[in-house]
Amino acid sequence: MRERLRAILSTRAWEGVITALIIANAITLGLETSTSVVDAVGPLLLAFDRLILAVFVVEITARLYVHRWRFFADAWSLFDFTVVAIALVPSSGPFQVLRALRILRVLRLISVVPSLRRVVTGLIAALPGMGSIVFLLGIVFYVGSVMATELFGDRFPDWFGSIGLSAYTLFQIMTLESWSMGIVRPVMEAAPYAWVFFVPFILLTSFVVLNLFIGVVVSAMQESVEESAADSRAEIVREGETVARSIKAMRKDIAELRALVERRL
Repeated sequence: MRERLRAILSTRAWEGVITALIIANAITLGLETSTSVVDAVGPLLLAFDRLILAVFVVEITARLYVHRWRFFADAWSLFDFTVVAIALVPSSGPFQVLRALRILRVLRLISVVPSLRRVVTGLIAALPGMGSIVFLLGIVFYVGSVMATELFGDRFPDWFGSIGLSAYTLFQIMTLESWSMGIVRPVMEAAPYAWVFFVPFILLTSFVVLNLFIGVVVSAMQESVEESAADSRAEIVREGETVARSIKAMRKDIAELRALVERRL
């Protein structure tokens, strides 16, 4: 029974069904945000949502039965279990805020679709390198915030009145959101040489440090893809060795059978 259930859960057809249900559930939860749609078919949407949740619970239960304690050793299985468990918490009273977390079920697509799993695995692998870049960016922001507070705090207290305000303003400048007309040009009207501070800051943060993030992520994802390809090649080699041993054993059996037939003749 367990092996048969394991075979069903590992088929592409079952993965396709779960993927389709996750997408359908995402559409349903989106429709529930529309007042007109809820007024028209609200009970139907709620029933469909509960039906999909029931399927997810059955699937998680089946995987627990098949894999037992090994289920909790797999990070993606724990992710699926957590998402479904959150959906089972009553979304009323003090838990009303959890109603909005039902959309987290859509994140199960990450664990179902292999290509998305590889992307997330690559991002996780990039975290150590990203941590170093975040630390570097924090140093740049701290130095820039102190300098901006000293240089422009008296004339522009709303933007640079404290280190915290300066850091927030510099973050806006780093994102290039209204940095020129909204902040830098008004500052330059009072301090014409302010561009000497802002232009190098933008070049350093927006075009250097942030591109380091992209480089680290791409490198980590490439390593993840290469590891996955290496695992696939190793699996193919193991399967080939198994087939070769089987063929060798069959040839030996055939030779023994032929020898036995010849002796009898």
